[in-house]
Amino acid sequence: MSHQRPEITVVIPVYNEEQILAGAVADLRAGLMALEPNLSFEILLAENGSSDATVEIAAALAEDHPEVSYFSLGEPNYGAALRRGILEARGLFVMCDEIDLCDLDFHARALRLLRSGEVDLVVGSKAMSGAADQRPFVRRMATLTINGLLRLLLDFRGTDTHGLKAFRRDALEATARRCVVDKDLFASEFVIRAQREFIRGVEIPISIEEKRPPSIQLANRVPRVLRDLARLFYVIRLRRS
Repeated sequence: MSHQRPEITVVIPVYNEEQILAGAVADLRAGLMALEPNLSFEILLAENGSSDATVEIAAALAEDHPEVSYFSLGEPNYGAALRRGILEARGLFVMCDEIDLCDLDFHARALRLLRSGEVDLVVGSKAMSGAADQRPFVRRMATLTINGLLRLLLDFRGTDTHGLKAFRRDALEATARRCVVDKDLFASEFVIRAQREFIRGVEIPISIEEKRPPSIQLANRVPRVLRDLARLFYVIRLRRS
């Protein structure tokens, strides 16, 4: 990997993605290269506890492509992997993506907004006007439910927190370090803390369609989400920290 600081770091948590990892990274690399001829970027794969060949594939990709790197967290923990990826990112701007999305349209729109200097955080919303959420009904309802709970319990003022986001690293690094939960709600806490800290942010609508079933079943996430919601309510609303 080059020691020169890239303009963009794309951070992608990966877990048991041996079927799509190589193809998704190849498509993302090609798309970023086509986005702008001289765009400097790195792709940071945040592997977390895979039991298949994901680690070996990530290592091979990093060996073959200097703009690709990876780390292995050693446990299934999406939020902890995303947080570490944010903190290890070298780019001026950080793009948090999903391996089954790699949404180049979002990257292009977010990059224009960040380069303008008018905002420091761009959140890709699946739920705002203009968005197209093509996921199964249960998944769409889960998003609406969690966003409603975040508004009720944590005074969230937006339409989405989980998924695609882009930000100026030096403006949000300290926010990431202050987050207290990991796993499923790290991304939500990150966005809500940024809002409470008056970070200049904006939501933009995205289109989303799942390319494969989620790697972690929704039912297995519910108890963790409820527990972390209670913890965030105590930390953010009661302790106000």
